[in-house]
Amino acid sequence: MLTLRHLFTALLLIASCGVATAGAFSTVVIDAGHGGKDIGGNYDKVYEKHLALDTAKRVEYLLKRKGYRTKMTRTSDVFISLQKRASIGNRYGNSIFVSIHYNYTYRKAANGIETFYYTSRSKSLAKYVQEAMLSKTRAYDRGVKFARYYVIRNAKNPAILVEGGFLQNSSERRAVKKGSYRQRIAEGIVSGIEKYQYARKKGWSK
Repeated sequence: MLTLRHLFTALLLIASCGVATAGAFSTVVIDAGHGGKDIGGNYDKVYEKHLALDTAKRVEYLLKRKGYRTKMTRTSDVFISLQKRASIGNRYGNSIFVSIHYNYTYRKAANGIETFYYTSRSKSLAKYVQEAMLSKTRAYDRGVKFARYYVIRNAKNPAILVEGGFLQNSSERRAVKKGSYRQRIAEGIVSGIEKYQYARKKGWSK
């Protein structure tokens, strides 16, 4: 016989399940920066477009192993417009968007990892990913920063853009050329995503 007490307990369980899943997202859209005619930053025959795609594939592999659904904006060395990248991300209503890049500047000493966001709701994702990448790589922390990059500015869902190191810096260039280092970058991105989702489920802010 179902008593009022049992009914009340059941309603509490249903409510708690709703809270636990409300913050979950269903898809991670992984955007490998540049591609095709757009080589991105480059130095000494090291091209950002290749590094970004390799890292993006590593992120996708790791996420799938953990049970996440993923969508890549590109899976080969092809040119995809910024508008198309943002459009792909916006197809998935309950998702996050992670754009992967490597940096370049004329200042040869510039170094480190940084993560960019545009909207306030994307800032916590940027923080979790930045912290996790630093933990995996021990790279110099250039911080979490606001930026107006097209793909994150035009995203309807939480979106970040990651810069995994500077190609003109000789020590960082040697590092990012190694698959083991790009693997650590990928592991950091995935770890940050996991921590972000856990925080969303718990209703925490960062």
